[in-house]
Amino acid sequence: MPAEEGEPTLGRRLRVGLRVHRAVISIAVLAIGFFLSILALGYFTPLNTASPFSQINQATDHNGVNYNLLFVFVGPILIIIGGYLVGAYFWARQRFEHLMLTKSKAEFLRNLPEVEELLWDLTPADELRYDAKLAELRLRR
Repeated sequence: MPAEEGEPTLGRRLRVGLRVHRAVISIAVLAIGFFLSILALGYFTPLNTASPFSQINQATDHNGVNYNLLFVFVGPILIIIGGYLVGAYFWARQRFEHLMLTKSKAEFLRNLPEVEELLWDLTPADELRYDAKLAELRLRR
């Protein structure tokens, strides 16, 4: 008996949303990491007397809890994670675009495993382009 086609579950919608907006999310993680690192530098360096940092430091250091100490650790970790995500996405995008523009059936067949591996790092729209390219070259999946 086939499964009923209904409203997708929350987990399924989340996974699809993360794949569709992968570039935006990875750039946002990188930007948040830089922002938190700048806030930490603004607290622990002589910049703490500058106008914007002195006001921000008052907001992040209140009631005996200093969030700037958390920014020191979380900021660089997010920079590393975001840098990896951005680099992996744009490298996969560049390689996929090169392989999709080829007119040679032999070259496409030679790189077919790589294209399918690259699709894990790309969006569902790229899977549709891949299926269209297979149909154009009259290849079966």
